[in-house]
Amino acid sequence: MTSPDTPSAQPGTSAPRETAEAVAAAVLAHPEVERLDGGPFGAVASYLPGRRLLGVRVGGPGEPTEVAVVVRFGTPLPALADEVAARVRAVLGPVPVDVTFADVVLPAAAEAG
Repeated sequence: MTSPDTPSAQPGTSAPRETAEAVAAAVLAHPEVERLDGGPFGAVASYLPGRRLLGVRVGGPGEPTEVAVVVRFGTPLPALADEVAARVRAVLGPVPVDVTFADVVLPAAAEAG
């Protein structure tokens, strides 16, 4: 049994707050990422104490970490997916990463929003 102070990730349910937030910050720091998104049906999320962090789901053993983002138009999506995945791996180490592009916004829409 783990103590309440011991961080543990359970597949599909939760990850330590600091881990999920660090992944979110790394992804949001990419200049082409406009914001995180819950993906289809809001399924890409981490359940943290008292709230849900949309756009990041840290996988358990054998599961990929998922991120869902809204990006700015311009960068080819395959290259952007690789860059976002590299940012996730910089936080978590060598893990599989699934990147979902929930939407692409035009530069004018990004500035207005």
